[in-house]
Amino acid sequence: RPFIEKDFWVYIVASKPRGVFYTGMTSNLVGRAEEHRERRIDGFTKKYWAGRLVWYEKHAEPELADRREKAIKRWRRDWKIEMIEKTNPTWAVTCLRMSSLQKGIMVSEAI
Repeated sequence: RPFIEKDFWVYIVASKPRGVFYTGMTSNLVGRAEEHRERRIDGFTKKYWAGRLVWYEKHAEPELADRREKAIKRWRRDWKIEMIEKTNPTWAVTCLRMSSLQKGIMVSEAI
């Protein structure tokens, strides 16, 4: 069987700018973002309406993504806000384009 390269993503979804946010990890960022946006996942993000993808980061190894997710979850809130605002200062919903995802580039669009 040929080896298929898979990317792993650490991401943050938010209810609104500087509102409630959730940090997660997935190997399918497009699908996972859609699940959060459409509130198809029971739990924290559904309860607090945190469905706006505002930040993500690509990793080649699942262990690295898992460690990064856990580290970010331990961060102080203001550190997370600073990290988000470095690449997405307006907290625009991040548009997921496969060409951008393959390169690990974040593209934000206000909606």
